Amino acid sequence: MSDFSEIEGIKVKKLVVHADDRGNFMEVVRSDEDILNKFGQCSISVTLPGVIKAFHWHKKQDDLWYCLSGNAQVVLYDLRENSKTYKKTQVIYLGENAEKQIISIPKGVAHGYRVLGNKPMKMLYFVTEPYNPKAPDEQRIPFDDKEINFDWATKNK
Repeated sequence: MSDFSEIEGIKVKKLVVHADDRGNFMEVVRSDEDILNKFGQCSISVTLPGVIKAFHWHKKQDDLWYCLSGNAQVVLYDLRENSKTYKKTQVIYLGENAEKQIISIPKGVAHGYRVLGNKPMKMLYFVTEPYNPKAPDEQRIPFDDKEINFDWATKNK
């Protein structure tokens, strides 16, 4: 099993919530920050409880993930041979029960997640390239890949 450490190029931005008696407001992505180098597309995905969506990676596109509702265990695995963190695994928790943050995932880093809890997880994500159905920039790896060797089971501590 890979040791869990930070992967080179992964950016995690902590988000600030401004709340008052009317509700709250939170900035997610701004054009004047270094979190997404180009805008390609913005999408929302809803995934049901207990589902594992893993793994895939991109040759051209970077991803930026924010969990709108629900909770997820995000697993990242560095496939970039020229990276200092090649073949390292990183785990980040997103969602209602975690700190408010977004994750920037560079091309060449495999990524996936497992929905935690008993409600669906809604993900807002930005990518640097629009989806091309005739030539999708998505390489798939099974969730139980022997090289990545990630144990998706919840650990009782």
